[in-house]
Amino acid sequence: MNIRVKYIIYILGIFIFSQLNYAQEEESAEVFLEDYTDEFQEAFFEALKQKGIENYDRAINLFLECKRLDSTSNVVDFELANAYLANKQPIIALQYGIDALNSMPENYWYLNVVVEIMEKQGNSIESIKDQIAFDNEKLRENLAVIYFQKRKFQESLHILNEMKDSSFKNSLSLKIEDSLNRIKNVDEIKQPTLVETTDLSPLLQYKKEIGELIRNKNYSSLVSKAEEALEEFPSQPYFYFAKGMGLNRSGKQKEATGELETALDFLIDDNELGNDIYKELANAYTTLGNSSKANMYLSKIKSGS
Repeated sequence: MNIRVKYIIYILGIFIFSQLNYAQEEESAEVFLEDYTDEFQEAFFEALKQKGIENYDRAINLFLECKRLDSTSNVVDFELANAYLANKQPIIALQYGIDALNSMPENYWYLNVVVEIMEKQGNSIESIKDQIAFDNEKLRENLAVIYFQKRKFQESLHILNEMKDSSFKNSLSLKIEDSLNRIKNVDEIKQPTLVETTDLSPLLQYKKEIGELIRNKNYSSLVSKAEEALEEFPSQPYFYFAKGMGLNRSGKQKEATGELETALDFLIDDNELGNDIYKELANAYTTLGNSSKANMYLSKIKSGS
């Protein structure tokens, strides 16, 4: 397959996926391709190849060469954002992600990578809304969908509540309501005390074992046991809390915050567990030196627990 055909396929992929996710108008890949030289195309596809085999430093250098050849390409900005993120350089990745998104605010995938970058930094995209076209209706629709797909239902609802009424808003709101009802119907069993019985359900058995690991402060085993439990019960906030605690107490605060915040996404009407999660998050962010986040979670702790 020659380089021109491969480039057409790549660009078509970007636009087709965008359309499937409410984010892109039709554009001719042939016309788009005519703007680029063979030198650009060769560097671009070699960069994709290097990224595919996880040689991120080489991929970044090649994408930067593409950027030198065409400083206006939002596709290159998008790929640089992905490559820098994969290379654990989220601060640099964010700037390229913002550049790509600002050049095409309605592109679902450009927004998605910015959301991913912000989450890696323990932040939300709302904290940079003054740097992007946050008032763009299609961008906010895409953001609501992204949160929904990540099972961050409350965040998705928050975005929808700020939007004008539409068939999109009504449809996604119903899907979120259905998902929340499904979660609510799952028994929210609190951390169990030790019980002398061999006839426990799998859910109770996991909670019993995890409770023992917490009491014994066996944090490395706690992480692995919580991961095992989550494979069977992926909507249980207690297991995300347990994994987050294990990571936090093992010195992995950044990873811990992600698990603990996921626990909050699934939490429904359990003030005791909620307080435990907030305390663990405050502890993690204090260790990370993020006092504002630590104080925010401390302020959420409800009295009497």
